[in-house]
This record gives sequence, structure tokens and C-alpha cells, in this order.
Amino acid sequence: MAIVDFILNLAGLLLWLNWRSNRFDPLVKRMPATLMGTLRPAAPKKLRRWHFLVFIAILLAFRAVIYWWIGGMFPRVWVGELNFGLTMLPFRSDLLLRMLIFSFLSFGLVLWVYYVWLLMFSILAGPMPIHALVTIPLGRVDRWPNWVKVLIPFIITATFWALASWLFIRMNILTPISPAGRFQQSIVLGLSSYLLWKVPLILILLLYLLNSYIYFGRHPLWSYVSTTAQTILRPLQKIPLRIGKVNLAPILGIALVFVVSQFAEKWLGRLYNHLPL
Repeated sequence: MAIVDFILNLAGLLLWLNWRSNRFDPLVKRMPATLMGTLRPAAPKKLRRWHFLVFIAILLAFRAVIYWWIGGMFPRVWVGELNFGLTMLPFRSDLLLRMLIFSFLSFGLVLWVYYVWLLMFSILAGPMPIHALVTIPLGRVDRWPNWVKVLIPFIITATFWALASWLFIRMNILTPISPAGRFQQSIVLGLSSYLLWKVPLILILLLYLLNSYIYFGRHPLWSYVSTTAQTILRPLQKIPLRIGKVNLAPILGIALVFVVSQFAEKWLGRLYNHLPL
């Protein structure tokens, strides 16, 4: 079920990206009045932007009903789990309302991870045209100052948990906790949102390392990878990490990202588990 849930979340994400990119279709933009009578799309545009949002809502609601229907068919109830990094929340599939909440939150988590990754790439500001894959979904946020974009994951994650944890407690999914404890949980979970940057950082450095020794052609992707990786490795520039033709910087960068993220995850996990109720 977890695999099916992930695939349906990806389908919802593709619909979301279609909704975000649809306004950049040149046929959607308004044409001059003098050309309206002479230039028309070869085929009428049937889908409007809001249709994609409706499709997402239908997909998530239908998925919740299917989970609820399956949950009532078997003696052992399937329990959906939402991974918030430092904690897992269980949702019983035999309760329709919980499945609706689970379905929408499950998609919301995937969407949030995607946008946290986009914020990281926006801060690194790689070259066009690949960077357009960041600017289109982010829109105006891509032009905001970097210090604001750095704070966004913490602020939104902490605010969401401060509000949603009250609902989870009312639904008996979370153990009752004092307002002060909920506030501290929000701060810790807000900090843990930066751990999501580990995967794209390591991926970029791995691709940069491979491209350093294997020629993959002159595709703009490799120029983007090279420029972005050099931005990530800039703090290591003063350290002599080149031995002959071998550049150890990406290897050290990968090791540092992995070690620091593992240490931060364990420290934040212990801090979260020892918060006062």
C-alpha cells in the first residue's frame, strides 16, 4: 500500500506541476486585439488551470475512499503512516474521515518536500535553462532574498505543526501535550526540515564527481550540475584538495553533508523525544 500511495502522490504532483506551468503556455497568454481574429490555436484549449486542482482533489478523495473500503474488508486494519521526519503518525484505514485527512496530508508532504528542494536550488541559483525548472514552480518566491528563502522551511514547518498537532491530539493520534510542549515540538520539527536538503545536495555532488571523470556530452544539465556543485563546494576552496588530476572536493563534500545530516538527525531526534509533555 505504501508503494501505491507514493505512486498516486507522484501522479498528484504531476497534476500540480501542470497547474503551475500551464500559465506559461504561449497559447494561454493574451494576444493583441489586432491578431485575435486571425491567429487562433490549431485546437481549442479544453483544460483550464483550475481543472488540474479539481483533478487533484478528486484523486485524493477517491484514494481515501478506496483505502477506507479496503480497510473494512480485512480483519486486520491497514494503518497508514505519515512520516514527519522525527515522528510517525498512524491513521486507521477503517475510519473514512481519517483516511481523507491522511490522503490529503500524504500528498501535502510530498509536495512540501518537493518545494523545500526547489528552495535549495533557488538559493544555489544555477544557470539557465535548467534553472527554469525551479523558477516556474516557485514563481515570485524565486526572486526573494536568499535569507528569506532559507527561513521558509523552518517557518512553514513549525507553523504547520503548531496548528496541526492540536487536531492530531483531538483525533487521539498524538499524546496530549501542553501548549509549551507543542511549541517546542514545532521548533524542533522546523529545524529538522533542513535535513530534507541532504538528498539533493549529495545527488548534485555525485553527478559532479561522475561528470569529472566521464564525458556525458554538452547537455545544459551538466553545466548546471557543475556550476551548482561548485557553489556548494565554495567553503572548501581554500583547502588543497587536488592531487594531480584528482579532485577530492566533491568526495569530501559528500562526506561532510552525510556526517553533518546524520549527526543533526540524531541530535534533533533525541531532543524531540525528551521534550516535556
